[in-house]
Amino acid sequence: MANNYASLAFTENVRKLQEKFGSRNAYARFEKAVYVDGLGRPEISFISQRDSFYLATIGENGYPYIQHRGGPAGFLHVLDSHTLGLVDFKGNKQYISVGNILTHPQVSLFLMDYPRQTRLKIYAQASVVELADRPDLFAKLDPTHYAHTPERMLLFRIDAFDWNCPQHITPRYTEADMQEVFSAQSAYIAKLEQEISTLRNTVKAKDAPYESG
Repeated sequence: MANNYASLAFTENVRKLQEKFGSRNAYARFEKAVYVDGLGRPEISFISQRDSFYLATIGENGYPYIQHRGGPAGFLHVLDSHTLGLVDFKGNKQYISVGNILTHPQVSLFLMDYPRQTRLKIYAQASVVELADRPDLFAKLDPTHYAHTPERMLLFRIDAFDWNCPQHITPRYTEADMQEVFSAQSAYIAKLEQEISTLRNTVKAKDAPYESG
């Protein structure tokens, strides 16, 4: 694994621009920082909760390509502290990302948590694994309770990762997020409705005409 994310991201031209615009000294210290080798508990927990991410690859013609990848939460598996894996679902059959990986295995993953305004970026070496070649791996990666057609598997050998600042991330919430936020309120409303119903029944019972036997 690289010393840190900056050692890969800060190329010669990047460093020249940092020098020109006055940020080089600060980033030079950041570039020399030493990070723990491999994913830690915060990264593993974060990845296991994601239901989507963005994958950037490089084509044979040098043009980059960014693809959105989605699935059930945890469909991107942490196999170990240096390796991620997923089942590649059948899609529109363009195969741009997979074709690019066959030429340039260097990829970038961008994982977003919009409600908490958090993002994790990863540099990795990607490889394509056919389903028939690793049935044991497929058994680990396949989301059995999710509707999909598997075509292959992708592995990502992590070179470096870094957490991005929350600046300019607009919070966005899924239906599941909103249900979680309002679950306590919904329970409280249900409790009040039950109490109101009980009181109404009590009042009706008191107001009912007395019938002697």
